[in-house]
Amino acid sequence: MSSIYALFGRSVALLAIVLQGACAQLPEHVDRPVSVALPSPSGTALEALVQQRRRADAARFESGFLLLGGPPAAYGSRLALIEGAQKTLDLQYYAIHADASTGRLLRGIRAAAGRGVRVRILLDDLHSTGRDALVLGLAFVPNIEMRLFNPLAGARGSSFARIFNSIGDASRIQQRMHNKLFLADNVLGVTGGRNLGDAYFGNALKGNFIDLDILAAGPIVQDLSRSFDSYWNNERAYPVQSLVKREELKAIRERAEQADRELADESARALNAPPTSQTPAPAEGEPKPGAPPTAAQLARAWDEKPLDLRTARFVWAPAVMLADQPGKIPADKGPNQTKAPGLVVSQPNDRANPSRRAASLEASSDIAAGSDTVVEGLLQLIGQANSDLLIISPYFVPGPDMKQAFAAARGRGVRIRVLTNSLASNDAPVAHVGYSRHRQDLLKIGVELYELRSEQASVSNAFGSSGDGSVGASRSMLHSKVLVMDGRLLVVGSMNLDLRSQLQNTELALLVRSAELSRTASEQIERGMREGSWRIELNDGSLVWRAPEGSGLKDTTTEPDASLTLRLMLKLFGPLAPDQLL
Repeated sequence: MSSIYALFGRSVALLAIVLQGACAQLPEHVDRPVSVALPSPSGTALEALVQQRRRADAARFESGFLLLGGPPAAYGSRLALIEGAQKTLDLQYYAIHADASTGRLLRGIRAAAGRGVRVRILLDDLHSTGRDALVLGLAFVPNIEMRLFNPLAGARGSSFARIFNSIGDASRIQQRMHNKLFLADNVLGVTGGRNLGDAYFGNALKGNFIDLDILAAGPIVQDLSRSFDSYWNNERAYPVQSLVKREELKAIRERAEQADRELADESARALNAPPTSQTPAPAEGEPKPGAPPTAAQLARAWDEKPLDLRTARFVWAPAVMLADQPGKIPADKGPNQTKAPGLVVSQPNDRANPSRRAASLEASSDIAAGSDTVVEGLLQLIGQANSDLLIISPYFVPGPDMKQAFAAARGRGVRIRVLTNSLASNDAPVAHVGYSRHRQDLLKIGVELYELRSEQASVSNAFGSSGDGSVGASRSMLHSKVLVMDGRLLVVGSMNLDLRSQLQNTELALLVRSAELSRTASEQIERGMREGSWRIELNDGSLVWRAPEGSGLKDTTTEPDASLTLRLMLKLFGPLAPDQLL
């Protein structure tokens, strides 16, 4: 095996040397004007609303939280923030896709900029290619600034070409900004697992993600904004205009429109209908004549209505933020350049209301503060669990220290239940290989493992519906990142429990000390495990998948719902991929 890796490494190095002279380069001496979040949210309508809600609830704590488990709440919360913002909107995302769901959000953002709201959008650069590159056009709209984090050099026609161009800088390709934030007026914000796109809001035809966000209100949002600012003003954040010209975006748009016309004409021919060239152009947002129905048309039982923040039921509780520093992804160049790890841990945001709950959270944040990354901070917290750990990690590839933390917790009598993707529900099947290597070891130490059943119908009512059920053929894919500890500490964030999140990607998480929120999340997760997931057991040293409750399915001894071809491919090629790259 080592000889294979050595040969691959030498080949890549030789290719990088050959291409080095011809490869496109990132610009130098880029102007990055420093800007920060709204110093004080006072005087805005959103701030007044939060204060009114807090007084009405006679809350002891200053920050409030609302779990956003399904597409209507997740989408509606973002619409509400866009429409309610008066001064600032700050967005930080790993991926923003140019599709129907995102289209309305971005039109709202343009409208907000038009009424004087300052908009800053920070996007990881890996997926801003092809049609999705059209999102970058926002950078040329007045009052909107847009920066790309850790960009790859080269044209944006295809992801492969840009990765090939950057092959001599493998670390740049591997290390990604995975944080997710949507902040309005520095007083309300959404964080969690969702990117922006149809598949994250239940509107994709082929597959939708089951996800969970949390809406935060009050002082904790200022901590989230400080994290955003640290990335926005970092030297790895490049203004879009320094990387992409209007002409390139125009060419990408023309290619996308041509592809749409060809698809529509193909559908028209199949339906014996006139080609689109003989049909007037549709208005913005309308389906193209002759084109197949869009996912938005088929899967829209929710009405895209903004969440009513006046009636939203917040739970007021102490909380802290864990955030990787942008230095986890090192800056460019320099012979002595090394990573600059170090976890940013905000202080409990309710020091003015001391209580046993707040003091307990402060102790938890002190424990996490000794760590280098968000995932390592969570491992430190796992070391303090007394009775129960309930975990959702879509991509679950435990390294040695993670397995050691689980073993130590089991030794203390802590019950550990983990929900992750099955091979059939995993949108990155190769990541399943890293997890499958560790299944037997985890089961032997007493970790209870559940894998999501891929069919949407089995989970639509069990755990944070991936859609409304009208796209019957689409599969569900787990994407939530959640941890509940001892029934009183809830963690919602962008991180997976895998080596990629631990060692390479930057991540962010909210820790909320609330028995009520923990109970709500636990009930959803447990119902999803019971009714929508396969439970894995060891039987005489072999794996057995126990069918979901009430599903009518039979237990099985092979990866459920996955094709033989996929199982064979992963068995053959999976061992070649090291855990830290999955």
